[in-house]
Amino acid sequence: MSQNLAVVGVQWGDEGKGKIVDILSEHFDCVARYQGGHNAGHTVNVGNRRHVLHLIPSGIFQPRVQCVIGSGVVLDPLALIEESQAIEKMMGVSVEGRLWVSNRCHLILPYHRVLEAAIEKQLGERRIGTTSRGIGPAYEDKMGRRGLRVCDLLDPETLGEKIRALVIEKNRTLEALKYPQTIDPESIVDSYARYGEGIRRFVVDTSAYLNEIIRNGKKVLFEGAQGTLLDVDLGTFPFVTSSSAAAGGVASGLGISPKHIHRVMGVTKAYTTRVGSGPFPTESLGREGDQIRDRGNEFGSTTGRPRRCGWFDGPAARYATLVNALDSMAIMKVDVLDTFAEIPFCIDYKYKGSVLKDFPADAAILGNVEPVYKNLRGWQTSSVGIQEWSALPAAAQDYLKFASDYLGVPISMVSTGPARHETIHI
Repeated sequence: MSQNLAVVGVQWGDEGKGKIVDILSEHFDCVARYQGGHNAGHTVNVGNRRHVLHLIPSGIFQPRVQCVIGSGVVLDPLALIEESQAIEKMMGVSVEGRLWVSNRCHLILPYHRVLEAAIEKQLGERRIGTTSRGIGPAYEDKMGRRGLRVCDLLDPETLGEKIRALVIEKNRTLEALKYPQTIDPESIVDSYARYGEGIRRFVVDTSAYLNEIIRNGKKVLFEGAQGTLLDVDLGTFPFVTSSSAAAGGVASGLGISPKHIHRVMGVTKAYTTRVGSGPFPTESLGREGDQIRDRGNEFGSTTGRPRRCGWFDGPAARYATLVNALDSMAIMKVDVLDTFAEIPFCIDYKYKGSVLKDFPADAAILGNVEPVYKNLRGWQTSSVGIQEWSALPAAAQDYLKFASDYLGVPISMVSTGPARHETIHI
């Protein structure tokens, strides 16, 4: 039986899934992205070139691998066109025949970005801290059963009528929000008709495609975007993304049976980061947090925003391990911790004097927990570029073993730098 693998983020996204998927995809026939939009940013280093992917699966740089964007993804067609052109320019080859987009993907339209800006402005200090790319409003339209899909985009005879009707509704909403902007439907109709022709070559029924290749014994790697703690159902609501980022989203986001997910690998940093608003119990607001940010180059690959940085959050990672039923784990950016003499590792949360048994559902409680730390010995020597476990400093091995034992999950990969070869395979 073929062995299909899901790769998911264990934290609040930005864990380094792009590098892991790029490396692993060499051993798979297909990489399929199952949720999110172009708010994701997967960084892949190929040779001496760095490329940030937002929509196209990270397996695209392995020449023989097929890549699928599933129906659980919300699609900005212009972003897809620009990204495919950038890849073709970088690689010097066409992605046609290797990139497939679901005809059931819901579309992001310009009014989604305007609505997102209006809502964030109205929320003020309670704002979510989104990427302002229209992701949330597009998913709202999907769940409200009023969204447009790729199959609508490919029917130019009815597209204009559908867009005009929706723009009337959106302008009413903007007026109610007292937002000083109205949407012109005609420019959207014209541009989206062109985009439809621009992506037509990629569009298929990806559910039928994936089920066929799985039936034929091909191996598929399922690529998640964002992270488990940003999952709309399981994450730190309301400070989450709008899709199912955990492993449970694979089946619904791709139109396959859960039976076809054979293994799940979690990806986590050796420390913790977060972008945007929301509770972050282990955040380090002082010099050490700044040191992690500078050493780890912790700035958003999509927005450029500085990430909030802190120590490894064990209870949060243990929760993500539970809901994903992780089989193995990749730990990224171990080298960022090289300079610390002592490294705090959060093993519990205390709330009102008592240790919490479960990860709290209420963001207000999570925002007021007291992290309980175990201080682990640092190694204070460079681990950059190490490719063998035995070459790691003993204290770094101890740190990683502690994390593995704490989570109850074996480590399969350790990253010691951004390049493909700066990786330990266990």
